[in-house]
Amino acid sequence: MSKYLVIVESPTKEKTISKILGKDFTVKSSYGHIRDLPKNKLGIDIEDNFKPTYKNISKSKKLISDLKKKAENSDKIYLATDFDREGEAIAWHLKEALKLPESKISRITFHEITTEAILKAVKHPRNLDMKLVNSQQARRILDRLVGYKLSPLLWKKVKPGLSAGRVQSVAVMLICKREEEFKSFIPVEYWSIEAELSKLEENTTPFKSLLFSKNDVKFDKLSVKNKEQSDETLKELEGAKYIVKSVETKQRKRSPYAPYTTSTMQQDASRKLGFSASKTMSAAQKLYEGVHIGNSTNAGLITYMRTDSLNIAKSVQSETLKFIEYSYGSNFLPKIPRIYKTKTKGAQEAHEAIRPISPNRIPSEVKQYLSEDELKLYNLIWKRFLASQMADAVYNTVTAEILAKDYLFKSLESTLIFDGFLKVYNADDDEKETKKLPSLKSGEQLNLLRLLPLQHFTEPPPLYDVASLIKALEEHGIGRPSTYAPTIKTILDRLYVHLDGKKFVPTNRGIVVNNVLKDHFGNIINVEFTASVEEKLDKIAEDKAVWQNVLKDFYKPFKKDLSEAEKNLQKQKVQAQQTSEICPNCGKNMVIRYSRKVQFLGCSGYPECKTTLSLDKDGKIAAAPRETDMKCDKCGSHLIKKTGFAGKQYLSCKNYPECKTLYNINKDGNKIIYPEPEHTDIKCNKCGSEMLKKIGKRGPFLTCSAFPKCRNLQWIKTNKTPKSKTYKTVKLSEKKTTKK
Repeated sequence: MSKYLVIVESPTKEKTISKILGKDFTVKSSYGHIRDLPKNKLGIDIEDNFKPTYKNISKSKKLISDLKKKAENSDKIYLATDFDREGEAIAWHLKEALKLPESKISRITFHEITTEAILKAVKHPRNLDMKLVNSQQARRILDRLVGYKLSPLLWKKVKPGLSAGRVQSVAVMLICKREEEFKSFIPVEYWSIEAELSKLEENTTPFKSLLFSKNDVKFDKLSVKNKEQSDETLKELEGAKYIVKSVETKQRKRSPYAPYTTSTMQQDASRKLGFSASKTMSAAQKLYEGVHIGNSTNAGLITYMRTDSLNIAKSVQSETLKFIEYSYGSNFLPKIPRIYKTKTKGAQEAHEAIRPISPNRIPSEVKQYLSEDELKLYNLIWKRFLASQMADAVYNTVTAEILAKDYLFKSLESTLIFDGFLKVYNADDDEKETKKLPSLKSGEQLNLLRLLPLQHFTEPPPLYDVASLIKALEEHGIGRPSTYAPTIKTILDRLYVHLDGKKFVPTNRGIVVNNVLKDHFGNIINVEFTASVEEKLDKIAEDKAVWQNVLKDFYKPFKKDLSEAEKNLQKQKVQAQQTSEICPNCGKNMVIRYSRKVQFLGCSGYPECKTTLSLDKDGKIAAAPRETDMKCDKCGSHLIKKTGFAGKQYLSCKNYPECKTLYNINKDGNKIIYPEPEHTDIKCNKCGSEMLKKIGKRGPFLTCSAFPKCRNLQWIKTNKTPKSKTYKTVKLSEKKTTKK
């Protein structure tokens, strides 16, 4: 029996920490939350001061039983869930669900999974922080109130199956507003004028100079509004001599970026790697929880990935400076170690920025142990952090002012003379070097080759992409590091927005829902109110506000708006979105239609023409059905490769509907053939019929032979039994199976 029980929320963490702590410790995973508000009802007694009712999650029933037994047989229990508010809440739910005595439990936290950090945490445990728990509890209840009160209204007034969320709805609102600005934008014409000049000597390289001012009055972007004004300026410049007024040479320094926070990591991963926010966080989670490196134990490669702090541990900073000096030279060290300050409201300054555990863990050395996505993200994190501790890049700049009558032109040259942090962090999407100017002297006359009037038009604000939407959410104080990725995933899954290339575009469904919320719940579903709620949640965490009072302040106006919307809101209709796609059967235009979870193209001639076309996850038409060389095992006909509504491909018999054989497709595009059902002597515990053994894509399972009248199903327990399923599991080895 182990003396100590350590409970974490992740099986990967369990594996990593087990090897660090040794035989006196038993490390077990809770697989996230083990209890939550009930799914089938509100679960909040509003009249009793918003008292929540929590239920153990059904899939955790056996897990809770096992954890209870281990807790009873342990001298001490360490709750080692993540050290943010969500982690604190999981720890508290573990205490309550397992009925752990206060005398036996301790809370331990760490921002990196290393031997030093884990052992230090065990030596310095603390009590559960109920301020953090209450802050998270208030957030959960707020989200439940909005979701469970607003969603039925949307079902009744718009369409069944719709839902609303406190933060997600504001994200959709931002996207819809930007779409409106983009469509209503009226371009404004403006002109710029450049002079192409050269020195008087022969065979000298020409250069360009931009019109800057007239009579010391600087031109702004829209000073020259049209061709008439441009022509007037060109006429005034006729016969002018171009004389160098001044040449100024100086050095300019460019400082490195701060190390990553959750927001900036997601933005950079989107821009540089093309990752979605969810993909970024999934890869970061694996890097944090531990990777098996060669013959060593599992080790975390980065610090905790949900943070808005820019702090760096002094010991790691010192180690990093030594690494930089050894690898690149002392001239790449800053004059003093860098300290970064976050501008994010309510940032958790006790946390650290996202960084590699050690700069000595070079990406090329761990390449073979990481997946492609993990390596790309680790490489980005490692380079960004290392660069953040390096010397400035230095540019040589030359500014030449050139007079022509009353007009002043300017030319700029910028040359990188010391790369500094750019040696490591490739800022290819940032500043570029400019074309080199010839050697110029004050008072020197130049040769005018030509004047170049250039027409421009102002551009609309760009539609949001993943990076810019996350940046906007952070700047407005909407959500926190842990919410950006799930917020984006939710609004995509609900089909309120879709990605057109890399840009977010609202769907007709999203526009209708947004208009309903904006018109009838504008007091609470808006940027300012949502940001103020986040500030109040922070105050709860700081013990400066009572969580029930925050809920009261929210619910009073919400209840009033809800009541008025029930009375005044008319039935809304989501108009089918017209497309240029032509129906292959009748020639009419196709329109975008929605099922509950997917969108597809349907003929505008419905119900006379019932033609539909599947759309993939990006809203593009899925590949057309294609005949393959593979044969149906039942009738021998060729199989047709098709795409379903969810964008998933499968094989269907060419003789459908006479032959309804279907096959899943593996990653190589070949059909997956599952064995014929096997007879067993196991009886169905619901109807008494024989249970059949089948093999599915998720492994072996037992299903009632009376299907579809009886839908009893039991997974056969293996190492790969899906943990997400709520079905019971059985050990087949305990039962005798026979094939008749």
